[in-house]
Amino acid sequence: MDVIIPIAVFGFIALSSREIGNRFKKARLPLITGYLIAGIVAGQFVLGLLSHEMVSKLLWIDEVSLAFIAFAAGSELNINDLRSRMRSLTWLTAGISVLTFVIGSLVFYWMSGTIPIMTSLGDFERIAISMMMASILIARSPSSAIAIVQELRAKGPFTQITLGVTIISDVVVIFVFALTASMADAAFEGVSLNGLFLLLLVLELSLNVVFGILVAQILKLIFYFKMHALAKTVLTLGTGYMIYWFSHWFRNFSHNQWGNELLIEPLLVAMIASFVVVNYSKHRNEFLQILHDTGPFVYIIFFTLTGAELELDTLLATWSIALALFGARLVGIFLGSFAGGKIAGDPPKHNRLYWMAFLTQAGVGLGLAKDVAVEFPEMGNTFATIAIAVIVINQIIGPPLHKIATRRVGESHEKAEPQAFDGVRDVIIFGLEDQSLALARELRAHDWQVKIAYINENGHPEIPEHEGVEIRPIKELTPDELRALEIDKTDTVVTMLTDEENYCLVDCVYENFGIKNVVVRVNERTEIEKFHQLDALTVHPSTAMVNLLEHFVRSPNAVSLLLGSEIEQDREVNEITVTNPDINNTPVRDLRLPLDVLLLQIERNGETLISQGYTRIKYGDRLSLLGSNTSLQEVIRRFEG
Repeated sequence: MDVIIPIAVFGFIALSSREIGNRFKKARLPLITGYLIAGIVAGQFVLGLLSHEMVSKLLWIDEVSLAFIAFAAGSELNINDLRSRMRSLTWLTAGISVLTFVIGSLVFYWMSGTIPIMTSLGDFERIAISMMMASILIARSPSSAIAIVQELRAKGPFTQITLGVTIISDVVVIFVFALTASMADAAFEGVSLNGLFLLLLVLELSLNVVFGILVAQILKLIFYFKMHALAKTVLTLGTGYMIYWFSHWFRNFSHNQWGNELLIEPLLVAMIASFVVVNYSKHRNEFLQILHDTGPFVYIIFFTLTGAELELDTLLATWSIALALFGARLVGIFLGSFAGGKIAGDPPKHNRLYWMAFLTQAGVGLGLAKDVAVEFPEMGNTFATIAIAVIVINQIIGPPLHKIATRRVGESHEKAEPQAFDGVRDVIIFGLEDQSLALARELRAHDWQVKIAYINENGHPEIPEHEGVEIRPIKELTPDELRALEIDKTDTVVTMLTDEENYCLVDCVYENFGIKNVVVRVNERTEIEKFHQLDALTVHPSTAMVNLLEHFVRSPNAVSLLLGSEIEQDREVNEITVTNPDINNTPVRDLRLPLDVLLLQIERNGETLISQGYTRIKYGDRLSLLGSNTSLQEVIRRFEG
């Protein structure tokens, strides 16, 4: 019960933490910040749901999570992806790492006299701890950087280099941390800086590499056998925990048998193992898939527990040190990235902006901070609290600056802001064929303004208007050609071209016009996912027919309503946008809809609301309505008036 109760309590807190993190994400703040705050609120200094004793019994969760984070860091280091820009990557990583480490060490050593637990330590111990803190400042956040790149759809040399440096830095920091942790261990054990110390240091690093390769063989063995993905996930996490167990055992064994402690750094072992599996194994894709699928759950657990362990009294007493370290890291990154880029011959504009893309910190940095708490319990919690405070500051300030830098170098390809609804429902159909003409006729029958565009590269004679539908030729799918079609005033785009032309068009519309409703007729099913990434709706002819027949079998009346078949030919589903300011903030029960009109749902700011009587309609809401055409036209006149 001593173990089950803390796990049960923490499980409920983690579920709440997930929701809090999602709220932070909607507010364009980092997910992990939400998790940390949830943990802080649940911890001993606020609500007290997780006492210090309960948290101490969950130490094994920390160790499993830390090993997983190291697996994730090692998996990011793909040799083939980094070779093309190795000169820039090398100089930037070296410049940032060296200057951040040196400046961070000096600042922390200078301020260490104000930290109670360090006032009684000797110079060697204070130097070792300062270097250990500075090593954590080198860490970056590949997950944050990748999320920003995906959000901005960033492409180009600046993006490639900043991602590469971010990934390599997380590898460098673990090696540097392993060295400084060994120095700190030697300092606390009273080992002097001599030939024996250096020999032990080399031996420790060699053992880390050897054990990392051995763990990689264990991981390969796990993925060699055919079993359920959940079983492989559990075994992978269990292997991570085994690394920590072995590290503790080997440390005690070496001390008892040889009189000198040999420190096996679990994070370094796990990172090396992951690197070997990803680069020298046929199980790479399966391993990466498990890391991808398991990551969100591990991060919720780890960061929530980290927040619960934060010593707020220590944080309040040392906030000035955290700000000073943040400033030292910022200066080191700016000077190091500028000098590294200059030596590598990168564009001057990139050199001036690199620092803005390197501030984010998350998983590995927090992992190292927590690792100190595990390996050095006498001073680890205070150390971890200061380091985590610095990381949180960087994680809050870093992502917005990274976005600004990417936009300034012109490598951002975000979705454009669409124009406001002008009260006219219009559509442009790309592709001239029987299906596009038939679709145009149906839309015209429902009072849509329809335009058909087709590619006429060779200047063939233009096709006249067809049954009131304007037919326009274009030479190519460029922003200027699309603007000439007045696509920026259009509500919906339907494209029925080849998959290559469809993607070119959808990408151009996404980046330049931001039209919300884009429908694509996809020819190859393998192409569907890339259109979904551009927020497009897809229709594949063969699967569409099968799905339609299936729904006719399972719910024929509902399909009849949607399609306006002969069974329900006097009723249809329509969507309207509320543009009448008089309707704003009106409860649904007061709308006085016609008796044969039913409000199905409300879409607001990208979210779908199930309407109730007290739900208030807001200006700009998109309403889905079911009813007769006559009644729907009446509602449209009122709501879009």
